Amino acid sequence: MSDLEKAARDAVEAADNSEMVRQIAAILAAQQLLNQQQPAPAPARREFNATRWLVIGGVVVSVGLVASLFAIAVAIGATCATACLLILRSLWSDFQKGK
Repeated sequence: MSDLEKAARDAVEAADNSEMVRQIAAILAAQQLLNQQQPAPAPARREFNATRWLVIGGVVVSVGLVASLFAIAVAIGATCATACLLILRSLWSDFQKGK
């Protein structure tokens, strides 16, 4: 190998090394920037609001009472309808027999 080839190879190797050093330096700089950033502060917790929960509880209780009254009304209506149908069936059977 001539000195010229050896010098060319050394020059290429040095260029590769300097490029690698530049990339490493860029990576280290990016990591330092990431480490310097402050984390975002945690969101503040909302204060307990008793009035809000009392209103929610009142609404839930009111809706429950209305639903229970509706269920009772449906049950009473069903009972009355059943009794009416039984009485009408009995009257119809008596009428059919000629009584």
